[in-house]
Amino acid sequence: LRRELERLARSGYVPVTAAEFVTGRMDIPAGAHPVVLTFDDGHPSHFALDAAGLPAPETAVGILYDVARRHPGFRPVATFWVNREPFGLRDPAEQRRAVRWLVERGFEVANHTYAHPDLRRLGTKQVREQIARQERLLLEWGAGPSVTLALPYGSMPVKRAAARKGKWRDVRYEFAGVFLAGAEPSVSPFAKDFDRHAIQRIQSNGRKGECRKWCSEYWLGWLERHPGRRYTSDGDPQRVSIPKRLRGNISAKVGKRLVVY
Repeated sequence: LRRELERLARSGYVPVTAAEFVTGRMDIPAGAHPVVLTFDDGHPSHFALDAAGLPAPETAVGILYDVARRHPGFRPVATFWVNREPFGLRDPAEQRRAVRWLVERGFEVANHTYAHPDLRRLGTKQVREQIARQERLLLEWGAGPSVTLALPYGSMPVKRAAARKGKWRDVRYEFAGVFLAGAEPSVSPFAKDFDRHAIQRIQSNGRKGECRKWCSEYWLGWLERHPGRRYTSDGDPQRVSIPKRLRGNISAKVGKRLVVY
């Protein structure tokens, strides 16, 4: 993780949250490339506070802060999609403390279902229950309402709409973005072919086995060899700038925000 974050920082990438990505609110410097760092399940190795109330050094958050300190401009934020026991914590007070610590510092903590089931194997009512029960916890922890959902195992329910919007008992949910497990970079959120309810991701890994072509080391190298395919910020979060020859790729919803050159 440390090596990959260092590589991203040196290559001009700036982290944004999944919520900022799907809503198009990526406020990063001109010339920078947005990258969404995502962590599923809320594992103890992702985040823990030490006795001084600071991120434990060898957790993902501790490493991210360390890299950001040595690379000014590398924004220390990420998205954590969690289940009912975030970061291995069982005490409700500790759960609230951990989640609020992250949210107050710009991290996104969002929905990954209550018990991490394969949603494709569940009925629609069960799918809604799994998502809504976790949403209720996130609201209690001070992180909700969630803007995004990551599907456990990347498995879409049979009734796809249940992953986007629904209700169970007194809890409603509606997501601006639903993320798959993924195997390739996502297209721009402003592109015509962007499917915000089935968003691709890249697994962080080296080039072995299936990862010879489908994980982060491969894709970062590919993007370095094809710099024109990377999303590059124009420095104005209120505008979308694009070469004239690619204008037809942009969604009509962008409207007057579009700048063509």
